[in-house]
Amino acid sequence: MRRFFFIMLAIAFWPAMQTGSEAAVEPALLVIGYLEGDWTASEEWDRHPADMGRLPNYLPHRPLAGAEIGMDDAQYLGRGMGITYVLKRRTGKDAEDLFTALKTLNGEHGAEVFLVDAPAPVMAELAEMSSSLDVLLFNVSSYADSLRAEECAWNMFHTLPNNAMLMDALAQFLVVKKWLRVLVLEGPQAEDRKMVTAFRRAAKRFGLKIVDVRHFLLTQDPRARESNRVEQLTLGDADSYDTVFVADAHGEFSYRVPYRTVLPRPVVGARGLTPRAWHWSYLRHGAPQVNSRFERKYGRRMDDRDWAAWIAMKSVSEAVLRRGSSELASIREHLLDQDIKLDAFKGGGYNYRLWDNQLRQPILMTTDSWVTSVVPHKAFLHAENKLDTLGFDKPETRCSL
Repeated sequence: MRRFFFIMLAIAFWPAMQTGSEAAVEPALLVIGYLEGDWTASEEWDRHPADMGRLPNYLPHRPLAGAEIGMDDAQYLGRGMGITYVLKRRTGKDAEDLFTALKTLNGEHGAEVFLVDAPAPVMAELAEMSSSLDVLLFNVSSYADSLRAEECAWNMFHTLPNNAMLMDALAQFLVVKKWLRVLVLEGPQAEDRKMVTAFRRAAKRFGLKIVDVRHFLLTQDPRARESNRVEQLTLGDADSYDTVFVADAHGEFSYRVPYRTVLPRPVVGARGLTPRAWHWSYLRHGAPQVNSRFERKYGRRMDDRDWAAWIAMKSVSEAVLRRGSSELASIREHLLDQDIKLDAFKGGGYNYRLWDNQLRQPILMTTDSWVTSVVPHKAFLHAENKLDTLGFDKPETRCSL
């Protein structure tokens, strides 16, 4: 009878017990904003779009998919803390539109962390507009050196490597291979010139010799064959150059260069051997796991910007987990902690540079279908962190935070 009494008592109070239990474990919401700008008027396109098909209106894949994969991982980490992550996407034509969206998400939903997919000028303007607000921005789509230099901002972090990091990685690889004399083919776009500027800096830094810079045109006009034919552009004696560097941000010329040079030389830069943040063929350090999840969900391969958005989400969710707090000050403190070891599935643990908020990371040297090497190479030493041999080191930074 006593057992029956306690069973009936439990049944009577079960709804109240359930309500109280649900209230106790009801998850808190952590809203992350995703701001998507307009790339149609920007020359800052993907420098190595393997599937662009040479279409004039090609734009790179937007990295929202990478953010969503990162959100899936964040939910797993947040479950034990009673935190549910929510990703809210907003679009805009310019920085003013994105700033309006940022203020709305901040005011109505409490969003304080934002992933931003926008061209460099828009990123810089948005960072300046939001500098008086208590928010953090993650640049997940612009390679521009200026955002890590004169246009840097205390509230803007960078997960995508910049041009300087990519070109330093390429220069290290060429030095190790002893391909020291480089013929440069430069395209007509502003982004092509920026790539060449970054490569010149890397060449000087690591001891490469640029034997000549020749300019190509995006035209089939037979009267311009000296500027649009690979054979004409790569004329030279047997000892003229060891490799050909192609600066072609839009990919409209570089696909023609491999195997058409006058001298039998490797092609690097926009085609051939390319420095990248990420590649679908990387087989180590857990990379196949995230690549396969991405391909199953979206039916395409994960690229640099997808990876940058994914690691931005991971940076935030790990900061919340390690610090036991979702407060913005705690997240920022964690991001700037030089002892953290963020697993980016590229081997080792990484953190953000104090002088420009750039994520330290190795660079993958890739062909269209394989990762041939991971840089920095062990031959290049640094007094504090070998990853600082890539990009702007502290003594040479033009960023003032």
